[in-house]
Amino acid sequence: MSDLVPTAPEQPTGEMETQIKSPDAHPDAPPDYNSHFVAGPSGPAVPPPAGYPGGLPMGYYGPQLPSAFPLYQPTGSIHPIQYQPGKYPGPSQLVPVAWMPRPSPMANCPLGLEYLIQLDNIHVLQHFEPIEQMTNFETNNRYDIKNSADQMVYIVNEDTDDFTRNAYRTLRPFVLRVIDFMGREIMTMQRPFRCTCCCFCCPSARQELEVQCPPGATIGFVAEHWNLCRAVYSIQNEKKENVLRVRGPCSTYGCGSDSVFEVQSLDGVSSIGSIIRKWNGLLSNMGDADHFDIHFPLDLDVKMKAMIFGACFLIDFMYFERSPPQRSSR
Repeated sequence: MSDLVPTAPEQPTGEMETQIKSPDAHPDAPPDYNSHFVAGPSGPAVPPPAGYPGGLPMGYYGPQLPSAFPLYQPTGSIHPIQYQPGKYPGPSQLVPVAWMPRPSPMANCPLGLEYLIQLDNIHVLQHFEPIEQMTNFETNNRYDIKNSADQMVYIVNEDTDDFTRNAYRTLRPFVLRVIDFMGREIMTMQRPFRCTCCCFCCPSARQELEVQCPPGATIGFVAEHWNLCRAVYSIQNEKKENVLRVRGPCSTYGCGSDSVFEVQSLDGVSSIGSIIRKWNGLLSNMGDADHFDIHFPLDLDVKMKAMIFGACFLIDFMYFERSPPQRSSR
């Protein structure tokens, strides 16, 4: 009996190359690795979110921003994102985030604003960025939006290029993207550049914020009004017709106290709500870690709630955004 060891049958050279090389290889692709891995059948497709047959409506998408979380959709079910934006947990590290339960779609309500219908107050919490204090490099702002039960409602990410942020600092034009727990951009806020070198009473020098929901569909504007003593804004609809006004304090730099911006009717008689910048002690002076409380009536029109929400960010950039200190060239 001969001592023969059975071996695998030799394969033609062409078949081996077929298993190793990808059929769609192109010059720009990375080099293939020699492997005997054989791809299996593709898995089941992820179903669209419940309540939106045929996929998401036009204008809603989940942009993969550098500071945003990746869109994670488990197969066969819908689960909220379980970690903070920009903080990716390791294999043995879990960072659970409690999200507000998703309400069902409602008639005459822009998709994504259903959360605001159920709320009469929200908290805007800005992320503290230590790199700004260490390097004097202005980074994109990030905010967590929570309800009174400390549940996450939205995440807001600034989308501005490095040159614009560091050249114009607090006067920079910006785009803020409001993202829900499904990773969809449900609202966009845009601030154009305004020249401040001319007279303050000149309309071209007044700050303005446009709010779009869904992105691309304007629902209103927040416009600054010149005032000698205090911050004054008007909240306008999509036709730039004044609906509400915001009246700030005489001084927004009070140490040890909150800064209250009152939301009033146009005649100033009725108080509708408020935007309160909370005093955070040393954090308020050390860097950008602002905390705002926004209050409005539960039965207020949901678009006006979104406009008051947008006014909070224009106020933050104009009065409470602190640029990192500039180092002397000497």
